[in-house]
Amino acid sequence: MGSEHPTSQPIELTILMPCLNEAETLAVCIAKATNFLKRSGIAGEVLIADNGSSDGSQAIAREHGARVVAVTSRGYGAALIGGIEAARGRFVIMGDADDSYDFSRLDGFVEALRGGADLVMGNRFKGGIGTGAMPFLHRYLGNPVLSFLGRLFFSIDAGDFHCGLRGFRRDAVAGLHLQTLGMEFASEMVVRAALAGLRIAEVPTTLRKDGRSRPPHLRTWRDGWRHLRFLLLYSPRWLFMYPGLALIGLGILGAALLLPGPLKLADGLTIDVHTFYVACMGILVGTQSLTFGLLARRFGAAQGFLPASPRLESALSRLTLERLLLVALALLAGGLAGAVSAMVEWGGLDFGPVHYSSLLRRLILSLTALAAGTQLGLAGFLGSVMEIKHRQPEG
Repeated sequence: MGSEHPTSQPIELTILMPCLNEAETLAVCIAKATNFLKRSGIAGEVLIADNGSSDGSQAIAREHGARVVAVTSRGYGAALIGGIEAARGRFVIMGDADDSYDFSRLDGFVEALRGGADLVMGNRFKGGIGTGAMPFLHRYLGNPVLSFLGRLFFSIDAGDFHCGLRGFRRDAVAGLHLQTLGMEFASEMVVRAALAGLRIAEVPTTLRKDGRSRPPHLRTWRDGWRHLRFLLLYSPRWLFMYPGLALIGLGILGAALLLPGPLKLADGLTIDVHTFYVACMGILVGTQSLTFGLLARRFGAAQGFLPASPRLESALSRLTLERLLLVALALLAGGLAGAVSAMVEWGGLDFGPVHYSSLLRRLILSLTALAAGTQLGLAGFLGSVMEIKHRQPEG
């Protein structure tokens, strides 16, 4: 135990540290955490989730009064998931065991948790970042961009999505059934908490240069991509639907302006059938992107990792397979009629020279309708396949 409270007394707080070869700094981190528990009079424990250390970190942790749980699955997220499962406290405050965070100053986290917050995020940009504590790319590109995208995609009022020091109600986070095993676990926790409607608070946190002599486990580009990928996959609106709607809108606008003929923009600058072709391709790509988004959103809600949206579910419930097929058939019929008329016109000229621009416009538009109709029909069938109900095997 990390405090002098009797073991029979309910534990209010677990201070959790994931650990992989942190022998240089582990002892000082445990000492600070233990002193905080004693100073604040909190019944608590210091828990080390060891991820296979080979430098004697386990013995150091036990020698300084911490409890150690071995986590065999490798990865930052895996260590924290194992630690959360083993934690005995009603609240958990997690932080890296590299002495970059001050475990003796956790009062703000405890106060916010006692005040009703389910998840309390540290904000290093408000609390202060010491010299050499955060690489240039992380400080001015990675963290600001990813935090901005997190706020944009999920409407979370948090300025530092990837602060490693955070606190939470153990039962609330355990109920999220977090899955990711790597560094993207930090993103998954806050995103899943927001999607589940948990109350999220933020407190200023100071970050200073860690006390290790070896390089950090974090890999800038690899782990940055994993965070970005997670944010995109959990937001079908921004990954598929909004880009799809934008492409469809711009494509329809461009095609409508160019369908009558060439469009002169300025002296010496005229756009013609080639731009018309690009506009139609935008409609096709946008249609595909939009259908992907609708399918991903419905599948995510059905699987439980995206929250149900009553408005969207109501709209999707009206997009039955039969209705989509009717729209698809209308597009296919219109496209086929246009293509046939173009061929008939060409045949009337004995398949000789034609007005290239006029005929090609009709043919491109017809082929676009044929392709879009095919896409919608196949998407309708795919959505129906995804919704097939089946009996679960007994026992």
